[in-house]
Amino acid sequence: MPDCDGTFSNQRFAAAGMAGKMHAVAGAPRRTVPSHNKSDPDMDMETNRPAATPAALQGVRVVEMGQLIAGPFCGKTLGEFGAEVIKIEATGTGDPLRNWRLMKDGTSVWWQVQSRNKKSVALDLRQREGQDLARRLIAEADVLIENFRPGTLEGWGMAPEQLHALNPGLVILRISGYGQTGPYRDLPGFGVIGEAMGGLRHLTAEPGRVPVRVGVSIGDTLAALHGALGVVMALYHHKVHGGPGQVIDVALHEAVFNVMESLIPEYSAFGAVREAAGSALPGIAPSNAYPCRDGWVLVAGNGDSIFKRLMETIGRADLAQASDLASNAGRVARVAEIDAAIGAWTQTRGIAEVLDTLSAARVPAGRVYTARDIAEDPHYRARDMILSQTTRDKGVIQ
Repeated sequence: MPDCDGTFSNQRFAAAGMAGKMHAVAGAPRRTVPSHNKSDPDMDMETNRPAATPAALQGVRVVEMGQLIAGPFCGKTLGEFGAEVIKIEATGTGDPLRNWRLMKDGTSVWWQVQSRNKKSVALDLRQREGQDLARRLIAEADVLIENFRPGTLEGWGMAPEQLHALNPGLVILRISGYGQTGPYRDLPGFGVIGEAMGGLRHLTAEPGRVPVRVGVSIGDTLAALHGALGVVMALYHHKVHGGPGQVIDVALHEAVFNVMESLIPEYSAFGAVREAAGSALPGIAPSNAYPCRDGWVLVAGNGDSIFKRLMETIGRADLAQASDLASNAGRVARVAEIDAAIGAWTQTRGIAEVLDTLSAARVPAGRVYTARDIAEDPHYRARDMILSQTTRDKGVIQ
């Protein structure tokens, strides 16, 4: 299977290949940024670039068990900051993500992104020999990531207490659908179910229409990021304060629930159940998508001074000066009128004209980006968000 060897977001990435032994591509210096301060002691005087410094997680060894999205995304994130990540894959087929979505030279490009910065070893964890080899790896690791159904590790003789007897300082991250406890712990759970249970799916729809998904595996990714944060805090507690190894229990639905803002406080205080509102943001006005001649534009005019500039720009000085619209509460009460006024202005213009005009007025606005828009956008390029990677078989992907 091909590996990747390239640079992305300030770090060197190497996608792991599946084999009977571990392998990866060596690292390289971090991306550097020019400076005009010639006397800066942290700068290389010959190149006028930052002197090389260790990555934040250099020296941290992570064993990644599990597959698909949540656990591997967490491993990828830790690897981006210098951790050595050893990915354990099933013998024969490896991680199923290898075969998901669009394939390049027989391997999913999604998998190449998800598995960069990792080494890989194929083990049959259903067999005693595979379990023994996994324990040898875990005994020398700082972190273990797993996203199996609760009880799977215990069935292999690798319960947290057994692993901590082997490696007292080990940080164990467990990601699952419903967590390691509670009445639902044994139910199968994927990210989309976590999104629904966490309250997100109810809000992603036009009023009265079928709930829709975000379009990416946001439930898995949120769980992975929560897990990565927990790992870093547990490592800090252990390495700085001398604390013991810990178990981090991340449930998909809880990670989604954690970003649901005032959903439950509004229900608790007022009995209010927030409903789907399409492209608008309920209780904040104006913030919506508006039609143009050649597509849609997003306008966020919900700041008090921004609202006045927006109304004056679209020729609605009457709304700009209305005393009851000077604060958000008053604008929310008349949001339909405000949205209609903005829409009437945008629909007679093209997206480019709308964006140029609102930019000059210092009103936040933007187009709805496609993959092509992102790939061709100069701001993405300027910030090194999209760079080419060369795979092991010399193919190039971005």
